[in-house]
Amino acid sequence: MRETLPGESVVTIDPDVYEAIPFSGRCEEIWRRGEHLLIGVSPGNSYFSHRRIAELIGWGREFFERIDIVHADLHVEAQYEAFGYTAEHARRRATKEVKATARRIDRGAEEAGRPDGVRMHALSDFAGHPVYRRLHRQALDALRTDPVFREAAEGMARGFLAARMDEGLTPNEPQLAAGLQYIAAELPFFLDTPALLGVASSVSCYHLQLPLTPVLFGRDEGLRAAAGQAYAVVRPAAPASVKVPVARAA
Repeated sequence: MRETLPGESVVTIDPDVYEAIPFSGRCEEIWRRGEHLLIGVSPGNSYFSHRRIAELIGWGREFFERIDIVHADLHVEAQYEAFGYTAEHARRRATKEVKATARRIDRGAEEAGRPDGVRMHALSDFAGHPVYRRLHRQALDALRTDPVFREAAEGMARGFLAARMDEGLTPNEPQLAAGLQYIAAELPFFLDTPALLGVASSVSCYHLQLPLTPVLFGRDEGLRAAAGQAYAVVRPAAPASVKVPVARAA
């Protein structure tokens, strides 16, 4: 990690501030390799403050050789349109939200001291990548042909959309379709981050267990994660919580 420059304020993180819960034994094995951590950030998600991002970077560098942070910026506009915004208003809202997310990530990286081995991307940076396009097609095909995958993806979309709706309401068909479109755009990084970023193995993390996790990482048929792809819940450690022992990267 690089030295701190005079006048810089860098967040120092106790490695026990967060706890990691790999989904399976295979996921834990990949975690222990400490090769790569993928942090996905959704626009409009208040969990990912700049301070949280700084903490995650500082914490992650205790265990991983490299970290990539990817923020979603595809199909955000379509969601606003599905909620009744005009095309122009939806475009403005989506642009504002995505830019705010990028600024939070940049500020978080600055507070963390911009350590070596940490990179930041927009999801759209990969739109023309042949591996991304292949994985995205596979996800779209699974939505059409795999009922188990479709049900889990819809559950994930409903949970995501709930944050944009009044309590007690459920998404209609256009809103659900927009949510699924958004999720499908993110799925390549749950399926095969190593192929996308040229790393030997990778752990995709989020602070919640997702409905698609057991489908992609726990079954032996249908669309599932590549051999070098893992998933872990990474969240603030509760007092007296039982933490998964993880090896620090050399």
